[in-house]
Amino acid sequence: MKTYFKRLFDYDKHVNLLLTDLILKIRNQEKAGKTMAHLLASQKIWLTRSKLEPTDKFAVWPDWHADSLKPQIIENYQNWIDFLETLHSGDFNRMISYQNSKGEHFEDQQSDIITHVINHGTHHRAQIGLYLKEEGIVLPFTDYIAFTRNS
Repeated sequence: MKTYFKRLFDYDKHVNLLLTDLILKIRNQEKAGKTMAHLLASQKIWLTRSKLEPTDKFAVWPDWHADSLKPQIIENYQNWIDFLETLHSGDFNRMISYQNSKGEHFEDQQSDIITHVINHGTHHRAQIGLYLKEEGIVLPFTDYIAFTRNS
């Protein structure tokens, strides 16, 4: 399971960097940049929850400039990979208790949280793709299967 999730984070990093390069090429970066910032902030929040640490220091929708996104992508990727390296097979089944940004309490399985992080990124990258198309960008092929063929 660890290898599988690491591969998904490899893909996540690859596509986030690719789309960020495109965000930096457009004049109106606000919507796409803000959405990528949210995606990245959410990754930080979920990692912090997974480590059973408080998340109150993170904004869910941070006001990050598009120029700051690439270092955030690299940092998030490395932090998630480092975290995954600490997990043993049984850890993927452990329940993680946390509080969301509205103060509601939840408990979810670690593997479901990791899966959510990847799916959440896919959802927001689709939104970013629409914003980029509105700015006249022709999108590259970003499907996971294409990534697996080339990696």
